[in-house]
Formats: sequence, C-alpha cells, structure tokens
Amino acid sequence: MTPRRAARLVAATSIAATLIALPATSIAFAEAKPWTATPAPAGKSTPRPDDRSSFYLEGEPGTVFEDKLSLVNPGDTARSLDVRGDGPWIALAARSVRIPARTRADVPFTVAVPSAAEPGDHSGALVVVSGEGRQVRVRLGLRVTGAPALRALAVEHVRVSREGGGAVIRYALVNRGNTALSPRLAIRADGLFGTVLRRTAAGVPAELAPGRSVRLTERWPDAPRLDSVRVHLTATAPGAARVTASTSYTPLVWVIPALGGFALGLAAATVLLVRRFRRARRTGAAA
Repeated sequence: MTPRRAARLVAATSIAATLIALPATSIAFAEAKPWTATPAPAGKSTPRPDDRSSFYLEGEPGTVFEDKLSLVNPGDTARSLDVRGDGPWIALAARSVRIPARTRADVPFTVAVPSAAEPGDHSGALVVVSGEGRQVRVRLGLRVTGAPALRALAVEHVRVSREGGGAVIRYALVNRGNTALSPRLAIRADGLFGTVLRRTAAGVPAELAPGRSVRLTERWPDAPRLDSVRVHLTATAPGAARVTASTSYTPLVWVIPALGGFALGLAAATVLLVRRFRRARRTGAAA
C-alpha cells in the first residue's frame, strides 16, 4: 500500500476513534486515576500493566503499518484530548478526541514507510495533550529492514579540452550507492611551477539520487597556454569516502616536444660538465 492510499485509509476510518465503555470494575478507580494514553490492548478491557507500553514496528521500505492509540478517561466527566504524531510518516485518524466519562477511545493511525526510506532505526512518538496542559508521550520505535546504507560517490570520464582562449573541464559525477548524497567537488590543477587552479566546482546538484549520473562542465577561462598541467577533481559527500580523478592537459601540442628537448639539452649539458670536471681533476693530479 502506498502512502497516499494509507492517507485515504486513515480518512475512511470512521471519524476519529472507537469508543468503548469501561467495565464496571474500573469505575471504582475513576477518581484515583487520571486519563492515560497507551498502545491499544487486545479485546475490550482497559490496558493492563503487562500490556505493551510503547509501539515497535519493523518492516521493509514501502510497508504501511496500522495500529491504535488507546485513550482512557476514568473520570466522571467528559474530557477532550489533542493527539499528534512526532516523527516520520505518522498519519492519525483524528487530532482531537472527546471522551465521555468512564470510556476508552481507540484512535487509529498508520505509519507509511516510503519505498525509498533508508534502512535503519527511526524514532518517534504519539503525543497527547489535555486542556490543562498535561502531556503524555507514547514512544514509537520503527526499524526499516533491507540492505544497509551504502554511500559511494565516483568521478568519471574526466577530460580537459581547449576552448577559445581558455579551457573546459568535463566530467561525470555518479552515485554508486543506494542512498541519496549531497556532493561537493573541488578542482585543482598543478603545473610545472606550482598550482595554477584551486576552486569549488559550480553546478554540482544539491542532491544526487542513488544510481544517478550527471555530466557537468567547468569553464576555465584563464587556463595556462604554455604550461603542461595535471587536473585533479575531488568529490566528497557526508558519509561517503573521498574520491579523486585526474587527467593531464597540455594546451599546445608543441609544448611536449619542446619540454622534452629542453630536458634532453639539460641532460646533455650536465654530462658535458661532469666530463670536463673529471678531466680537470686528472690533469691536476698528473701535474
């Protein structure tokens, strides 16, 4: 049953609550006991000490749970109580209940767990308040079963291309887990003489759904024209491991041969200097 159908179910559950007259044995305690709020017991008797004191629900995502909250008025006059849910996915059949004297009212409610709910423990409560300000909280524990949450972010298909007087960085941001993520992405580029780019990427979605991939573009108008750089993209998200993807970018094709020629020339000059130094030492020693 979907959450929308669950809401219709709650609306169809008569008006508000099922009223059950208390047995005569409880009337003697009417003046000694204030109104109570507990999980509904089985049958038509009043809640007993050995009944459950809180709600505990367990099931898979997409499950719709149905239960009842029992409100008991043991007094000699009618009483009005306000009821609300404190926690996720709780829908009540009524938010205000008027209970006659010496009567129990059972208020139906549902907990409709979304199909995309994250497995794990979720806590809540049903809160009841009287006109005098007295408040009772009935704890509601919910365990969503299923595969454990997996938070995994990836940066893929990174490439940098020249465009106009600058460059464009293109990449894909992928959610490889089963939980929605709020990613952030930092970009850094290192050249031969130090870092030439360091900033946070723009256009990153505020939330990335499980299994979803988005292709993004980052413009780099002041990219170096002669330097050969290494571009690093680092993605982070709460609960997920940091991941980095890198690629090289050389703005002009002739830069690589030029740098290679420079390196070869430097190596040749070094060898020549070493040979001259050794020759000078041998000459000095012979003299």
